Amino acid sequence: MAIAMTETAANRVRTFLDERGKGIGLRLGVRTTGCSGMAYVMEFADELEEGDTVFEDKGVKLIINPRSLVYLDGTELDYTKEGLNEGFKFNNPNEKSRCGCGESFGI
Repeated sequence: MAIAMTETAANRVRTFLDERGKGIGLRLGVRTTGCSGMAYVMEFADELEEGDTVFEDKGVKLIINPRSLVYLDGTELDYTKEGLNEGFKFNNPNEKSRCGCGESFGI
């Protein structure tokens, strides 16, 4: 199992962590919601929780809880700018569908 990130995403996370002044990495996960069933969750992590799996890529720790790991295996986190919109993008090979509004996905 593996989770990776692009250099652009890693640079952005490092900048956010530096500006925040604390944190050990980025916690990624999924939650049940939306019209397609699941949505990505991302937050800064200040500590590890029991059962967490930690991947390190390009100097950034990506922390995944056991429930989310099966859905995120093989995912690459990217940071994109498209026109006035910018943000993190999950390139997940496990996705089978995505809702029309782009807020949720199905496996």
